[in-house]
Amino acid sequence: MATLTRRQRFAFPEIPDWFENLPARFAMPTMGDLYTVRIEDYTENDRYVVRAELPGMAPEDIDVLIGDGVLTVRAERSEKDITKNHSEIRYGSMSRSVSLPPGADEDDVKADYTDGMLTVSVGLGTEKQEAKHVEIRHGG
Repeated sequence: MATLTRRQRFAFPEIPDWFENLPARFAMPTMGDLYTVRIEDYTENDRYVVRAELPGMAPEDIDVLIGDGVLTVRAERSEKDITKNHSEIRYGSMSRSVSLPPGADEDDVKADYTDGMLTVSVGLGTEKQEAKHVEIRHGG
């Protein structure tokens, strides 16, 4: 027998989205609406994988940057110039940055965009060894 789960419904569905994007709204207030890209991350076959939800985007509207231990996904959805009766679609800039795990190889990065999902994988090399204590000699 199947088990049904009930999802909480909000009287104002925009409120959870507003709180979700609260940090982005204050990070760059001069850029207008900046939305957070929804992601999930995991490790699979010695690779760190980040999947980003970017439905309805064209690959040329997505930018993936990596450097200094940070992976950043940026995208922009342009609004079509048509008269709308109602719209809940997010337009504008979207961005998300995540810290890479120790041992991530920034030169071994692959990205694929299929069915509205961007998948970026980064090879995991050997982790840097922990700091070692060095014996200090005196007078010799």
